[in-house]
Amino acid sequence: MDRYCVIGNPVEHSRSPWIHARFAALTGQALEYGRRLAPLGGFAATVDSFRAEAAAAGDRAGGCNVTVPFKFDAAAMAQSLSGRARLAQAVNTLRFEPDGRIHGDNTDGVGLVNDIERNAGVPLAGRDLLLIGAGGAAAGVLGPLLDTGLRRLVVANRTVDKAVALVRRHSAQALGHSTALEAWALDAVPGSFDVVVNATASSLAGDAVPVPASVLRPGALAVDMMYGRAAAGFMDWASAHGAVPRDGLGMLVEQAAEAFALWRGVRPPSAQVLAELRTLVDAA
Repeated sequence: MDRYCVIGNPVEHSRSPWIHARFAALTGQALEYGRRLAPLGGFAATVDSFRAEAAAAGDRAGGCNVTVPFKFDAAAMAQSLSGRARLAQAVNTLRFEPDGRIHGDNTDGVGLVNDIERNAGVPLAGRDLLLIGAGGAAAGVLGPLLDTGLRRLVVANRTVDKAVALVRRHSAQALGHSTALEAWALDAVPGSFDVVVNATASSLAGDAVPVPASVLRPGALAVDMMYGRAAAGFMDWASAHGAVPRDGLGMLVEQAAEAFALWRGVRPPSAQVLAELRTLVDAA
């Protein structure tokens, strides 16, 4: 049996085991997927113990998903990185190679783009997008967002120097797509946008939305990377100001589909699984 897991702290709330179980059932793949709570400072030891336990049982550890706060630890642990993970400097998917090496990837950005364009039906080429935050979540999605051919992308952060550093790292990519890439402080963002993506934990912490409503164009798509109750504050704000709210459940499923394909070489039916998961979450 091939074993996989999601590692985080906290991790008990994660929907990843359910998602990957459905992917496996629908694609005829035999695997086991669980959760692992890693102590702070103990990410590498948790990965090692997961692999050792699988080997002791005669199974193969195939890989793991990585959630907060360990995406930078995962990048440091990997012996090889995909281009998008190298640019993000953060990893959310580890694949354990047959020779024992660890390969790191970041599927968050592709997951977000696929959810916006496929599931929400909003093409990003030629549009203006505001990305709120400059931490690991924002770093993971910036590259794939640029690849869509946006006209303008603004990264806004409380500490503007952090946004500037993230923009500089992606400047060549933005130039290659003729995308205007800018960094601004949260209270100084100029103009309005077709799409606004909240990559901060403001909703989770119950804080007010960190940008003014003037950033929203009429009918703009407003996406919070959180989902369920954690995204409620941002989504209520978006609705109250004439935007179309969307939580991060679709991104969660789509980034998981990308990881599943990386591990198994099979593309799962993400739209079906998202519809099923949405029903479960709405009923909870």
